[in-house]
Amino acid sequence: MSLLDRIVVNPEVVHGRPSVRGTRMRVGDVLSLLAAGASEAEILEDYPYLTADDIRACLEYAAAQADHTIVLAS
Repeated sequence: MSLLDRIVVNPEVVHGRPSVRGTRMRVGDVLSLLAAGASEAEILEDYPYLTADDIRACLEYAAAQADHTIVLAS
């Protein structure tokens, strides 16, 4: 299974925002925790239903979303 398979978008879960499969943990929440300085170990301790691969999947999802098409001026 690809890491990105751990991320789902379901309109019936957290209002359709990207979340970790089988949880109500939004990708954005994981990213916010990391941005605030939380370590992987701290996140896993505070949210025992997450795995290290879930955290990596959130980062991979964010990286994929940031890789947008570049438009060159003519």
